[in-house]
Amino acid sequence: MEDIVFQVKDREIIGKQVRALRRAGQLPAILYGPHIEPKAISLEFREASRVLSMVSSSHLVKLVLENGEIHTALVRQKQRNPLTGALIHIDFQAVSLTEKLRTKVSIDLQGEAPAVKIFDGVLVTGQEVIEVESLPGDLPERIVVDIFSAEPDRRPGSGPRSAGARRCRGVDGR
Repeated sequence: MEDIVFQVKDREIIGKQVRALRRAGQLPAILYGPHIEPKAISLEFREASRVLSMVSSSHLVKLVLENGEIHTALVRQKQRNPLTGALIHIDFQAVSLTEKLRTKVSIDLQGEAPAVKIFDGVLVTGQEVIEVESLPGDLPERIVVDIFSAEPDRRPGSGPRSAGARRCRGVDGR
């Protein structure tokens, strides 16, 4: 996926007053990280909604502040309105491109397992995400697992991994 760049503005409005900000077409967000102070920012709502719907939690985005500072960040949390599903707040975590970090990456199952095909079985997926440790530039957007080659007694995720990324543990602790 191509580089995603957002022009962001500093915002002074916090708390319940952000409703007026949303009505004005802005999406409130926060930028935080290990080497910067938390900063309240806002993005243009339409552009952010369109682009962030396609972004995974392991995809890097660039945030350009009004003063010219550029921060590379991960989308840590997308808060949505429970009734409409519209974005109401975004949390960005600034990352250093030279330090390893741990993040969750989604697992994308492709193909059809032989046991499902032959025995009319049901494939039960134990995990949908896996935690990996990597430099931010080496993070995979998702891990693709071909389940066609999976045998009934073999775990599909036990094969080779992408270069630069290391599996830490599954969400369920495995």
